[in-house]
Amino acid sequence: MQQTLRLVLIADTFPPLCTSGAVQLRDLAREFVHQGHLVTVMLPDADIKNWWSIEDMDGIRVIRLKSLRTKNIDYVRRTLGEFLMPYAMRYSLKKSPLANEKWDGVVWYSPSIFHGPLVQWLKTKNACKSYLIIRDIFPEWAVDMGLMSRGLLYRGFNAIAQYQYSVADVIGVQTPGNLSYFKSWIERPARRLEVLQNWLAKPANRKSRICLDKTGLIGRKIFVYAGNMGVAQGIDILIALAEKFNDRSDVGFVFVGRGSETKKLKNLVAEKQLENVLFFDEIHPDEIPDLYSQCCVGMLSLDPRHKSHNIPGKFLTYMQSGLPVLANVNAGNDLAAIIRNELVGQVCESNKVDELYLLANRLLAQIDEDPTLSNRCLALFEREFSSKKAVEQIAEVFYSA
Repeated sequence: MQQTLRLVLIADTFPPLCTSGAVQLRDLAREFVHQGHLVTVMLPDADIKNWWSIEDMDGIRVIRLKSLRTKNIDYVRRTLGEFLMPYAMRYSLKKSPLANEKWDGVVWYSPSIFHGPLVQWLKTKNACKSYLIIRDIFPEWAVDMGLMSRGLLYRGFNAIAQYQYSVADVIGVQTPGNLSYFKSWIERPARRLEVLQNWLAKPANRKSRICLDKTGLIGRKIFVYAGNMGVAQGIDILIALAEKFNDRSDVGFVFVGRGSETKKLKNLVAEKQLENVLFFDEIHPDEIPDLYSQCCVGMLSLDPRHKSHNIPGKFLTYMQSGLPVLANVNAGNDLAAIIRNELVGQVCESNKVDELYLLANRLLAQIDEDPTLSNRCLALFEREFSSKKAVEQIAEVFYSA
């Protein structure tokens, strides 16, 4: 029997937030507890009145530490807040009842790229190893997207990211295609680089507040998108796809979530007078299975300017619900090979709406003709994306310490 580990999990998102990162971290922490480990989740919080607050959530000890605000503010204040975040968290932790707590390992989640100084301090204090979970290679993706040049700002962010990597003993990236980015990092002795697949636990099946039978899309085959609607997702092409289907009364499109592009997308739908598209606000993750049970296809999109590899959390939620996927991704993304090799949907790498339209029709036909399609989605999820597998992989690092 393996030893019980005392671990600290550092992040900047966690429930009650409903982001994919928050859900992932909740599921990871729950599974650590389920496997008999003692987990403390450490978070920055600008809204608590005191230096710290501690709560119990499903057997997980959650400590929120006073920090500057980093969400829903302008970029200058956000950057300053994130830069100071690890120092503020360290100061607040020293004032908390956990100031002298001992841990067997530090696990942290990126984004954010700014946790390095806090992790380094905790590693030194506890003489333990650290595991960095990389889900977002920043600032590289921002350069790829044209949001940033390789100037002074990039060099500053890159220096912070490189320091974060230097603190890690083990880095887990989400696809094999991301391994090459860390080829110089792994050359240093005693470092380990591996693929840590995204994960998701089974949610509670709560009745969704979205009932499509009470909307104008009743009786249609529904393409659903649930998740963030920001610049990185490139969702405009999904609206263009909906426009291609606008003259068909048997197909509908549903978008659920929030993000910086939501207002623009809604205006685009209104401008094009699309009667086959509905938008809904973000819903609780436990309502997702009931929503998906009303749908036929899960959609995902990544801006074609991306050069890194990404398996969005929404892909996991689709597979978990047995929902085949229609994907528009950057050329060469590892996700395209997964979809094709596992026969769980259709994927477009050209970012051309005409091709996406052909693939959408092909998928609709496949759903009618292939009764095993949904089961393949479920089997892929169970084999590759369970939180049990992720926890066992991370824990092994600290057993061998």
